Amino acid sequence: MKTFLKRALYWISMPIRVLWEFNKGFRLYYLRGLQWEEEELENIFALLILGSYIGLPNPPVDLSYKILPHMIREMYVMQEKSLNPLTMKTGWLNV
Repeated sequence: MKTFLKRALYWISMPIRVLWEFNKGFRLYYLRGLQWEEEELENIFALLILGSYIGLPNPPVDLSYKILPHMIREMYVMQEKSLNPLTMKTGWLNV
């Protein structure tokens, strides 16, 4: 009787477990996509503020000074990436 009950519970809970694992996989996939998107937005932000180093026009100076305190972390990231060899993820600008 116990083995029958265990087996029945196993087969009843199987679709729930499959859907649970499927949901975890989707979450992981989309979280990785969001992390990649955040990294790219940080790169674009850095290019907008520090674009004069590669020839892009600067935003207005007063706007740059207001945004500059938010760029401290980004400067460290750019310095770390510039020490690493060129990879596909850092792109051809190595930023």
